[in-house]
Amino acid sequence: MTVSVGLGKNKRYSGYKSFSFLQPGKDYSPFKLAKEIGRVQSSTVSLSTSEEERVQTIIEKNPTISLHDHTFVWPEDSSQFIDYVRSGRWSLGYEGLAYSGLDAVFEGLLDGIAVIRSRDPWDWENVVHQIGMVREDLDHQNMVFVATGTEDIVKAHRDGGIAMVLHLEAPPRLGEDLTRLEVLYGLGVRCMGIAYSRGNEFGSGLADKVDRGLTDLGYDYVQALNRLGIAVDLSHAGDRTGLEAIEASKEPVFITHAGARALWSSRRMKPDELIERLAEKDGVFGIEAAPHSTLTKHNLRHNLEGVMEHFEYVEKLVGIDQAALGPDTLFGDHVALHKIFRDFLSISAAAEEGLPAFPRVEYVDGLENPSEFSNCVRWMVKHGYSDQEIAKATGGNILRVARTVWADS
Repeated sequence: MTVSVGLGKNKRYSGYKSFSFLQPGKDYSPFKLAKEIGRVQSSTVSLSTSEEERVQTIIEKNPTISLHDHTFVWPEDSSQFIDYVRSGRWSLGYEGLAYSGLDAVFEGLLDGIAVIRSRDPWDWENVVHQIGMVREDLDHQNMVFVATGTEDIVKAHRDGGIAMVLHLEAPPRLGEDLTRLEVLYGLGVRCMGIAYSRGNEFGSGLADKVDRGLTDLGYDYVQALNRLGIAVDLSHAGDRTGLEAIEASKEPVFITHAGARALWSSRRMKPDELIERLAEKDGVFGIEAAPHSTLTKHNLRHNLEGVMEHFEYVEKLVGIDQAALGPDTLFGDHVALHKIFRDFLSISAAAEEGLPAFPRVEYVDGLENPSEFSNCVRWMVKHGYSDQEIAKATGGNILRVARTVWADS
C-alpha cells in the first residue's frame, strides 16, 4: 500500500508500527512513544509557491540521502529512556521517515548508549543484538529495507522505498580479531568509524586529551574495511587519527556528521586541515545538527541557520562536491537523551570543554528530527543554490563515494 504523507513524494508506507506482529506485555514491554511528526513547534523554511514546487521536484527527481541519523522513536517520558534501551526492542519511525523525503539513511542505531546486555555499549553482543532486532522488524514491512549496495538506494528512490545503511560509529570490541569485521559485513554493515570519542586499540577519539594517532592495528583495520567494501567514518576520531586514517585508506572516506571548528571551537568539530585533506581524496563531509553541536558566533541559539552556516563554510572551503548532510537526529527528546547518557557520549570532554557560554535549547528549531530533512532542501532553494548543487549535497555526493567504496561498484 502506498500512502501520501504530505511531502509530494509517495512512499510505500502501510501505517506499520514496530513489532506490531508481537503481543505487547507478553513479547515485549510497551512504551508510550513520542510523536514522529510535529512533536514540537519546529519552524519550516518559508518559501514561495514556485520555490516550494522546486523543492518537490528536486526530491522527486534525485536520490535524497541522510549521511547520518538515528531513526528510533523514543518514549514520550524521558525517565523511561534507560529502561527502553535495556528492553532490547526499539521502535523505528516509519511514519516520520515516510514524511522526510529521504530515499536512504545511514542508520546509527544506538551507537554509544547500547547498554542492553552489559554496561559497555560497544560490547559485541550489544552491537549484534541491535542489528538483529532492527532486521527482524524491517522484515515485517515493505517500505524500509537494509541496503547492501548503491543499487538498493537507486531502487528505493524509484520504487517508493527507503534504503537503510547500517552504520556503526565505532567498531564493537574486536580485540585483534579483525575477522569479526567480515561477520559485520555479512550482517549488512556498510559504514564504520575508527573510535567513538574515547580511543580504542585502533586509534584515538576526539575526547582523548592525547591523540596518539592510528595504531599499527588501526592501519590493519582501515585496510580491512577497504578490502571488504565498508566505508570509513572519521566523525568521532581525533584529529591526528583522522588525518592518518585518510592517508591510510586507499578509498575516499566519510565524516558522516560533524561541523567546522573554524566556526565553533569544539573538539567535536573538524579543523580546516582535516576537511581539506578529506576533500583532496574525494571524501564527503556531512553536517550534523545534534543539539548544541553546530553552533556559531552568529547563531549561538542552535537552529537550522547555524547548521547551514556550517554547511556553507564547508562548501566554500572545499566545494559542493564534498559537502553533504548528516543531521544526527532522532524521534523524541534529543536534549534529554544527551543529559541521561552524558557520560557514555563523552559530551563534557568532547563537545563543551573551553567553549563560551551559549543558551540551551529544548530542540534544534528547523531540524528537530529525521522527518524535517527536507527543510535543508528548502533552505538551499531559498539561499540560491542550483538544482544540481542541491542534488549533489542531498544525496549525489554520498552516492558517488559509496559507488567507489562498496563492493558492488
